[in-house]
Amino acid sequence: MLPGISTEQLRSRLNRMVADGLLTRQRYREVPPRVDYELTERSRELMPVVGALARWGYDWTWSAPRPGEDVNVGAVFRLAPGLIEPPAGMEGTVDLVVESEGEGEGEERRYRLTASQGRVEISESAPSEGASAVVAGNQEAWVRALGPEGASDGLAISGNRGLAEALLRGFTAAAAARRAA
Repeated sequence: MLPGISTEQLRSRLNRMVADGLLTRQRYREVPPRVDYELTERSRELMPVVGALARWGYDWTWSAPRPGEDVNVGAVFRLAPGLIEPPAGMEGTVDLVVESEGEGEGEERRYRLTASQGRVEISESAPSEGASAVVAGNQEAWVRALGPEGASDGLAISGNRGLAEALLRGFTAAAAARRAA
């Protein structure tokens, strides 16, 4: 659930996005009921715009979280298709794992970045095998790595380190270039 929005408001907005052709909706016959939404090709065309806005945010507004402020690491990961332009010929998959903080703190969250043909795609709930590389860390380590300094020293990288580091740099490249200038 999103803070500040009621279930009915969220349902209404999602239904409108389905009606406008921005999302597809898949309902599963399970108990409890489950519904998945996925971006359509039409909405994927907006990724360069979303990426440009995210780069602007990195350049001008990103700072260390203030006390009590939460950074949604998954939301940052979902910007990857608009933010990251892999170098020519770079292909492979990198699993991004946000480790649980401890007992009762929730499960780990997994995301898979796939670099292919000069583009990056992201999927959630990545399988635990088959990736070219795996990057894992807790929430705090990810916030530091995705922040303006790009400090990835708190993350554990296994597998194809070059691929993993190149994709991670894509999140903060614009901010780093502006600082260097």
